Amino acid sequence: MLKEELAEYLLKHHHGTDKAIISKELESTLSISGKELRKIINTLRCEGIPIASDQSGYYYAKTESEIEITIQHMRNRIIGISFAIAGLKHALVAFDDRQLNLLLGGGDDY
Repeated sequence: MLKEELAEYLLKHHHGTDKAIISKELESTLSISGKELRKIINTLRCEGIPIASDQSGYYYAKTESEIEITIQHMRNRIIGISFAIAGLKHALVAFDDRQLNLLLGGGDDY
């Protein structure tokens, strides 16, 4: 199965942050898309396999610190996504107000 193949490949060839591999190289090595790679990595992480990542790429974690850095990076992404959701909700409210204004025969003030 591709999932096990990826975990074994990272453990054997990319163990530790100093041996990280960028996504494009992994995609090419495994003949998969970036979307598929991210899905497999997420599945492995959910199963407790210590696949870490940083600006250098993906790797099989060698230390607790490498896992903690990956967790913090993921938390930062969650925060960024939360802000984006809040902004979109604000836009949705404004959108709804504009639609209501149009339905009530209001002008094009927006």
